[in-house]
Amino acid sequence: MSFSFDTKQELSGVPLITDRIKFAQCYGLLLFSKRFTYNEIVFTTENKYINENLKNILTQLYCPIMESISSLKIRSSQNQLITTRLISPEDCNRIFSSFGYSKSDVSLRLNRANITDETELSAFLRGVFMSCGSVTNPERAYHLEFKVPFRNLANDLLTLLCEIEPCNLKPKSVTRQGYFIVYFKDSEQIADFLTFIGAPNSSMSIMGTKALKQVRNIATRRVNSELHNIKKTADASAKQINAIKKLMKSDAYKALSPELKEMAQLRLENPDLSLRDLGKLTSDKISRSGVNHRLKKLMSYIE
Repeated sequence: MSFSFDTKQELSGVPLITDRIKFAQCYGLLLFSKRFTYNEIVFTTENKYINENLKNILTQLYCPIMESISSLKIRSSQNQLITTRLISPEDCNRIFSSFGYSKSDVSLRLNRANITDETELSAFLRGVFMSCGSVTNPERAYHLEFKVPFRNLANDLLTLLCEIEPCNLKPKSVTRQGYFIVYFKDSEQIADFLTFIGAPNSSMSIMGTKALKQVRNIATRRVNSELHNIKKTADASAKQINAIKKLMKSDAYKALSPELKEMAQLRLENPDLSLRDLGKLTSDKISRSGVNHRLKKLMSYIE
C-alpha cells in the first residue's frame, strides 16, 4: 500500500467522541466528494477504511439507505474503486439540508457555521483530506495536495488552511486537468498539518525521513570532500615525484642541502602520504608548512 493510503487509514481510526465531531468530519467528506447535491450523494474512494468510516458516520447521524459497489480503476487493475451511493433522494435532501444548503444552491461554498471550534476544524479537514487529499511518500518528495473540482471551494479551502492557528501553513494553488489543486511542498508544513488532523504517526515518519536524508546528505558531502582532497593530494604528489626524478638526473641535485635531499627521498618512498605525515618522517620533525616549503624549493630547481 502507498504512504497516502496508510495515512488515510490512520486518519480513519481517529476516535470521534461527539456527534459534533462526527458531523464536522462527515461534512468534510461529503462537501469534497464526487457528488453532493440535494437529490444525489455519491462518494468514491480507493480506501476501504475511509468508505467504512463515512458509512458508519452516516448511519450514526442519519440512518440513510446506502449501497456500495466495487469496481476496477480504468488505468490500474490493482486498485479498486469503492462507490457508495445514497439510494433515496429524500435522504439526500435531509443530509444536504442539515449542512445549511438548499435546492437553490448551485455552486457550493464552505459553510463556516458547521465548524465552531478547533476540534471541529480538525475533524472537518480530516474529512476533506480523506475525501480528496493525497500525500507523497517522503522518500521520494515532500508533497501534500487536495484535488478539488470547483474553484470557489478550492479558494475557501486555501483560506481556511491559512487560518489554522497551531500551524503556520502557506498553501499554494494551481489548476491541473480541470481540477483546482491546493498543495504544500514544505516538509514541516505537511507534518504540522497531518498532526493537526490526527495523523501523528505519518507526521513523525515524514520528519524521521527528513532527518535521515539530512544525515545522508552530510555523509555524502563529507565523502565527496575527502575524495576531492585525496585526488588533490595524489595529483600534487605525482607532480612532485616526476619533478624530483628529473632533478635527480641533473647536476643540480648534487648541490642540494641534506634537508632537501632527505625530502626528495621521502616523497619518492611515500607517494601517498600527506604533507603533515611526511613532516613526521623528517629527521628534524618539521611541520606541514615546512614540508610544503621544502617541496616548493625542490620544484623550483626544474622550473
